[in-house]
Amino acid sequence: MSAPDLNNDSLIDTLSHPLTGNAQDAYNHWRAGYGVIRHGDLLCASVLRLARQLVSRTLQPNLEAVFHHLAALDRLASAGMWQVVHMTYTNRVCLNGKALAADDFKPKPEGHTGGALNMVPAYAAYLASNSLTGKTRSWLMGQGHCVAAIDALNVLTGNLHPEQQQTYGGADGLTQLARDFYSYRQNSDGSNAAPLGSHVNPYTAGGIIEGGYLGFAELQYAHMPLPGESLVAFLSDGAAEEQRGSDWIPRWWRAEDCGLIMPIMIANGRRIEQRTELGTREGLERFEKHLSARGFAPFRFDGRDPAAFVCAMLDMEWALEEQVEAVLSGQQNYPARIPYGIAETIKGFGFYGAGENAAHNLPLPGNPRVDARIRELFHQHTAPLHVQPDELTAALRTLNRHQDQKRPLERDHPLALRTPPDPVIPTLAPVQQAASPMTAINDFFCALVGANPTLRPRVGNPDELASNRLEGVLHLLKHRVNEPENNHESVLGGVITVLNEEAVVSACLANKAGLNLVASYEAFCVKMLGAIRQELIFARHQTAVGRPARWLGMPVVATSHTWENGKNEQSHQDTTFCESLLGEMSDVSRVVFPADYNSTLALMPGIYRNRGRITCMVVPKRERPCVFNTAEAALLARQGAIVIDEDTGGREPVMLIANGAYQLSETIRACERLRDSGAAFRLVYVQEPGRLRQPRDAREAAECMNELEREQLFPGRLSCRVALTHMRAEVFRGHLHTLFPVPATSRVLGYRNHGGTLNEAGMLFTNGCSWAHALAACASVMALPPGEWLSSAELAAVEGRGDPAVITR
Repeated sequence: MSAPDLNNDSLIDTLSHPLTGNAQDAYNHWRAGYGVIRHGDLLCASVLRLARQLVSRTLQPNLEAVFHHLAALDRLASAGMWQVVHMTYTNRVCLNGKALAADDFKPKPEGHTGGALNMVPAYAAYLASNSLTGKTRSWLMGQGHCVAAIDALNVLTGNLHPEQQQTYGGADGLTQLARDFYSYRQNSDGSNAAPLGSHVNPYTAGGIIEGGYLGFAELQYAHMPLPGESLVAFLSDGAAEEQRGSDWIPRWWRAEDCGLIMPIMIANGRRIEQRTELGTREGLERFEKHLSARGFAPFRFDGRDPAAFVCAMLDMEWALEEQVEAVLSGQQNYPARIPYGIAETIKGFGFYGAGENAAHNLPLPGNPRVDARIRELFHQHTAPLHVQPDELTAALRTLNRHQDQKRPLERDHPLALRTPPDPVIPTLAPVQQAASPMTAINDFFCALVGANPTLRPRVGNPDELASNRLEGVLHLLKHRVNEPENNHESVLGGVITVLNEEAVVSACLANKAGLNLVASYEAFCVKMLGAIRQELIFARHQTAVGRPARWLGMPVVATSHTWENGKNEQSHQDTTFCESLLGEMSDVSRVVFPADYNSTLALMPGIYRNRGRITCMVVPKRERPCVFNTAEAALLARQGAIVIDEDTGGREPVMLIANGAYQLSETIRACERLRDSGAAFRLVYVQEPGRLRQPRDAREAAECMNELEREQLFPGRLSCRVALTHMRAEVFRGHLHTLFPVPATSRVLGYRNHGGTLNEAGMLFTNGCSWAHALAACASVMALPPGEWLSSAELAAVEGRGDPAVITR
């Protein structure tokens, strides 16, 4: 692709066909610019070329109509910048542009003003591009803190969800929008009273990602649209130079299963309090060369001019369409040259302080409410942005033609309404012998993909599938590469493999149109947490506003986990991932610990039947004994915990609680010793701890056991309790504190940050989680001698005086 700025031949060709009559008048009207918006000579030539293309493609009736659109765009963009500044500083807007009084300003102004100002011409141009072509594209903004630009333009154009329409759709809507922005008002339940946020949220019409964690949009956009769809992705220059993996998009994009993508980086040159590397000419040139070497076709354009964005978006889309045709006809090989627009601008363009660090937040050097000099600065710099109401109304009439064009509002773009069909769930036979629980995931996902050929599969794989017992998945879907070197690789592979956990989980989080599976070492899953948490928060907020996420649930599998990864030292022994996700709300985040093949298999249908929910599966890859039959596994999947074994004869029973495959094996062995000695016990396996927690709100309560159900499994009369958990003991005890009502007669044994090059038994021993440690704990809670169920040699080992091999052999 060539950049939208013309080469000499095309420039001469454009200028050799002069405009006449009404077209010339319309062009001159646009060419004059508006307020702070100016159109350079090179951009004017690009616009002339674009206008002729739009007419030749029968997307517009004549050149005059194109120039009318672009003139209307200038006015919309100017009004959007005007509103953004008012949202930061004022409680009132004056539509006729008159000066505001001191009391009209906020006591404590707040906003991400500079970035939002930069986003106004970009998003306004997106709206205008859709109007010019009669096509509603999808959009995505990685820098979610710039949401004021989106909200301002959506209110101006009437592109609103019902909540914002009701609040901001009236005559005083712009004033209410400014008043609500960072108002911090709350409803009686503590939720935000205003249908706004500091970042993109479910009230934001068309918003699909919060953008609070900079960099994840860069990893996701290529995996979002399906063939036939188009996505404009607005990206951050700070994230672009810092987020590893954002330059790998040409490795993943394929015309066969991906839609058109138009990434546009807003290069304003500044972070919060310092210049970015791309803020220098040399840095920007190096970045362009880097992108070219990675398979992009980068070009720069004027990020201050909304018409430049229109030229960029449409040129990028049309250029990629040509490559799609070439690739599908066999005339071009992968990787495709992905057009990449770099919008050069300065932070906060259009208002006072542009280009300075202060532009990020509050560009004025003081508060207009208390300083007349600052008020004068405000009025001086907003005056050029103001658009008279009648002129703005005419501009909106030109741009808002959705009904005439028979296309949806931008709030209803394809990605915003993504609703894949219910998957066909395969039925697989259980096993009766020892097997790796990971093979249950392998078997099920292969069958699931085969049963649902219309659902695009994505597998996120940071390192290796085969060693994690996903050989069938690898054989079926293959690593996606540009040049295959063996039969496990394919240009059209469905496995996204790269040693970057954020990149691989983002590929699956973005694939809301299909079936997803992520698998990694448990210790390295921690690097996925930011991306996952952002998705969980957004999904929960969507439910709160009555538009729940409709994407199919997906598992993130933490395998080669803490208790079986001794060959790789303690860096590979970390239970943080499941602990963190257990802290999220259970209606969007499940954490499960299947202990064998059958219990793993029984969980899979529910995971993929869920909508808008992510399940962390902590799964052993080594063979584990078959503990549960089909009925038990199904019951365990439904209620999250079941009684494994009990012997109620004799004195007061001790309750043992197991959580985790290896912990279950240890407690089973401990129960055998108790039974042999005539001691009474009950053993409960907790597969899904979140089901047993005290719910934190009504939505979570729907996913938790009630008190009666908990009492049936954990009778209050059994006050002596010992738990072995996969996690750190403090985390398990904290989340499930209702299971340990009497602290003096309760013990929880778990990972205590000990480890190294040890086998499974060694890991259990060094963390005080072996069967023998469990028996010593049982004796303690029952006020019995510590060696009640241990030999002298076993007790010596438990107390650190003897040979661990007595326990671990």
